[in-house]
Amino acid sequence: MKIDIIGDIHGCFNEFKELTKKLGYSWETGVPVHLENRTLGFVGDLTDRGPNSLRVIEAVWELVNHKKAHYTPGNHCNKLYRFFLGNKVQVTHGLETTAAEYESLYKGEQQSIRKKFMELYEKAPLYLVLDNGKLVIAHAGIKKEYIGQTHGKVKEFVLYGDITGKKNPDGTPVRLDWAKNYNGDACIVYGHTPVKEPRVINNTYNIDTGAVFGNRLTALRYPEMELVSVPSTMPYIEEKFKQFD
Repeated sequence: MKIDIIGDIHGCFNEFKELTKKLGYSWETGVPVHLENRTLGFVGDLTDRGPNSLRVIEAVWELVNHKKAHYTPGNHCNKLYRFFLGNKVQVTHGLETTAAEYESLYKGEQQSIRKKFMELYEKAPLYLVLDNGKLVIAHAGIKKEYIGQTHGKVKEFVLYGDITGKKNPDGTPVRLDWAKNYNGDACIVYGHTPVKEPRVINNTYNIDTGAVFGNRLTALRYPEMELVSVPSTMPYIEEKFKQFD
C-alpha cells in the first residue's frame, strides 16, 4: 500500500494544493490524482480557522467518493457535523470561519456542501486501520489497547487526545503525552496537537505542523516514511505550538 497522509489542513486549501503537487499529484481533473496510483490519507480537521474550508471539503469528498483517498474525522469535523445537523454548538474556536463561508452561499450551494460533508463524515470510520494492521491513522492518536474498539472512551481519545479533564490557562484541555508510552507494533499517524516539527517517537508520527497557525502543512509518505512539507501563508502564532520534553 502506498499512501500520502496529510496533517490537519484547517481550511488551508492553497497549502493543500501545493503539498499534493510537491508529492507528485496532478490537479488536471480538479482534484489531486497521482500518476503512480498512490492514494491520499487525511487525519481529520479539514475545516475551521483557515480561509477555504469548503473547497477542502469538496476536494476530499470527491477523492473519497472515487476511492482515491482515506479520511477519518477530527474534533473539528465532529463539531461541524453537529452544526450541520442543527444541534446547538458554540460557533467558536474556528467554526465561525467555516460557518461564515457556508452562510455566504446561495441555498442550493449550502445544501450541496452540507450533504457532501455529512456523507463524508457518516461514512468515515472513527480511525483507519490499513495495510493489514501495520498502519493506523487516528486524529489525535490511539492507545495500543484501543485499536479494534470504538466505544465512547475510544472516540473521546481519538477525537480529543489523552485529556485529563483539566484546562490550560487559555481554556484548552490539558493533554497527556500518550505517544511517549506507546509500545505497539502498528505505526500510528495522527495530528490534533500542533508541533513546529513533525514529532516521531515510538513508531508514532504527529504530522500536525500548524499550517493554520503559520508554520507548515506536512505529509508522511508511507511506506517510505518520508516527511514532506510546504510553508504556510497564514500569520505565525507562536503560542499555538506544543513543546515536548
